[in-house]
Amino acid sequence: MLLAGDDGYDQARRVLNESINKHPALIVQPTGVADIRNAVTFARERNLLLAVKCGGHSPSGKSTCDGGMQIDLLHFRSARVDPVARRAYVAGGSLLGELDHEAMAFDLVTTAGTVSHTGIGGLTLGGGFGRLARRFGLALDNVRSVDSVTADGRLLHASADENPDLYWGVRGGGGNFGIVTGFEFGLHPMQRQIIGGDLVFPFERAREILEAYADYSSNAPDEMYADFFMSLPPGGKPGECGIEVCYSGPADRAEKLLAPLRKLGTPVADTIKAQEYVAIQRSSDRSDPRNIGTYLKSGFISDFKGSMMDALINGFRPDPARATIVFFQHSGGAIGRVAPDATAFPHRHSKNNMFSVVAWNLDGPAAPHVGFIKDYWATLEPYTDGYYTNEVGDEAQGIVDTNYQGNIGRLRTLKRKYDPGNLFRLNANVVPSA
Repeated sequence: MLLAGDDGYDQARRVLNESINKHPALIVQPTGVADIRNAVTFARERNLLLAVKCGGHSPSGKSTCDGGMQIDLLHFRSARVDPVARRAYVAGGSLLGELDHEAMAFDLVTTAGTVSHTGIGGLTLGGGFGRLARRFGLALDNVRSVDSVTADGRLLHASADENPDLYWGVRGGGGNFGIVTGFEFGLHPMQRQIIGGDLVFPFERAREILEAYADYSSNAPDEMYADFFMSLPPGGKPGECGIEVCYSGPADRAEKLLAPLRKLGTPVADTIKAQEYVAIQRSSDRSDPRNIGTYLKSGFISDFKGSMMDALINGFRPDPARATIVFFQHSGGAIGRVAPDATAFPHRHSKNNMFSVVAWNLDGPAAPHVGFIKDYWATLEPYTDGYYTNEVGDEAQGIVDTNYQGNIGRLRTLKRKYDPGNLFRLNANVVPSA
């Protein structure tokens, strides 16, 4: 257990978003399931606010808190692969890179995000997009079973055959039903080498490149993952835009599939090449320790309207004190071939997840930059239909409920069964039904 002033306390309480600066009353760093059960029971019996930290990637800081208990799963990590059964068994505090590393050693893989130091728990329970999701489904679509500590301190196994209601709920219901201590993932054969990288163009071509991306991403095969991005750095430096790809199909088809992008002309940079899948999974990792705060808004879209692209480009303005980024994460494919009520994750219609992000130096005020991105997002949100629960912020409860769409009633019933006191509420919270 860590208290304020102890070695390791400040490192444990902080999350990836440096603008989040909260101070739990105590931090527990379990090494096994028994520790987690005891910590949950301790928090419940004393009515403590409870935060659970895996990778610390929650943009709004849901994995830390003021005045309550933080369970930091830093020391609860492991990944084991059964190559014959094509299964991975992963401890709940593990990071995505650990799963990728172990699985790819056997030429096996499952969808696991786009940043290797993301926590397996938060990513998977909320959905689990990634460079292979269009081919193999979301991370949660590949979950075969979980072991979970519920609010009463019990350890339950959940699968299609055992506690199937909990199995349904954890796949898209986030951390609402407990702390998942173990995941069983189904794995898929895949070669270690993929074709991937970025084509980067001057920012002045952003509208043209976005239009090309809209057409390209809408018609790509499942094996092709493509993201659009545009960014303006602080200080009036030149901006850029571009398309990131990850093609995991037969290598001899790659150039034909990339041909429409090659026709866009000579890029400022072209990093597309044959490379290890685990290398491209690490390519977006953040190891920069600078004192940077961030704020983001996101939402799902199913098409690219001209008026939406106008709003994106026209409202995207430079500022001397901030960096501004927009990017689209490619979905569709296998993600959309699952019924919205087959799991708790309902957003199967999405073709892209649209993000707007602002970053600033914490030596300056946050309000102007957060205000800018909120105003900018207000021009984009009408084109969205729901948002990724892993990006939940300070939305009103009614908006959170609506975002679960037709699954909210079933989720509220499950919440009453497994967490009637709403102990696990630092999330896209499901309020127990009356």
